[in-house]
Amino acid sequence: MKTKGFFTTKDHFNIAYQTNFSPDSDLTGPVIVFNYGLVCSNAHWKYQIPFFNDLGYHIILHDYRFHFDSSSSDNISDCHFAGMADDIRQLMEHLKIDSAIMLGHSMGVNVTLEIAKSYPELIEEMVLISGTVLPPQDIMFDSNYVEIVEPYLKFGAKSFPEFFAKIWKATPQNPILKELLFRGGFNTKTAPKDFIDIYVKKISELQPEIFFQLFDEMKRHNILSHLENIKTPALIIGGDHDQVIPNYLQKILHDHLEKSELYIVKDGSHVPQVDFPETINERILHFIEKYN
Repeated sequence: MKTKGFFTTKDHFNIAYQTNFSPDSDLTGPVIVFNYGLVCSNAHWKYQIPFFNDLGYHIILHDYRFHFDSSSSDNISDCHFAGMADDIRQLMEHLKIDSAIMLGHSMGVNVTLEIAKSYPELIEEMVLISGTVLPPQDIMFDSNYVEIVEPYLKFGAKSFPEFFAKIWKATPQNPILKELLFRGGFNTKTAPKDFIDIYVKKISELQPEIFFQLFDEMKRHNILSHLENIKTPALIIGGDHDQVIPNYLQKILHDHLEKSELYIVKDGSHVPQVDFPETINERILHFIEKYN
């Protein structure tokens, strides 16, 4: 990326960002903003970023508040979708970008939809991959397993914070957990095994409190009732073997978003853009070119 920088939001968060253009560029042509998922990172877009960069698209990468190079506050409740969406609005204003194409994966779908609801003028098109507009504890793994386990994890994190944080930081050294994440979240026949090493390393760099806060934020995110008012053209992508977010969630999105297309990826997992990058890139490009 050509430029790395920070800007300070109105509520005093320093947001880290990267672009493939310089600040004084006279931009013409589409801009793409990438929004990653829950305790994920821009590494989840590793096959999309160079593809669109080589095609001449302007690219904006950023870290949400409380994530990686961006700053935090003393109050974890400041980490919420409304604030994250407004941070992106202010970032675009800072970079003098009037509107952009937005790609969201998993929780990044919630962030993207929040922007489409609150700042529709900012989004030209959106690509929504493996997201859910229903509370995740009700639908993840197509069971209520998460709803049962989550309170115990929260109790452990709150009662034994130092021990829990130590285990969290040691995730990259846990081969069993890495294998479970790989088998549960990816197509093991097509996704590179070393991708999981990058994934868990980035997880370990975040505070565990961020996971619990944003997981609860996904529960509270009342976006479903707003979908019919969102008129932004949308490409909805899901893998037919997504074990994390059941496939019918993508169909719900498609049914409620007026200007949407649905693309289900055969043998795709929760991260189809990593499983089948060439196919996904071409499908996204075809969608974008329809409107540009």
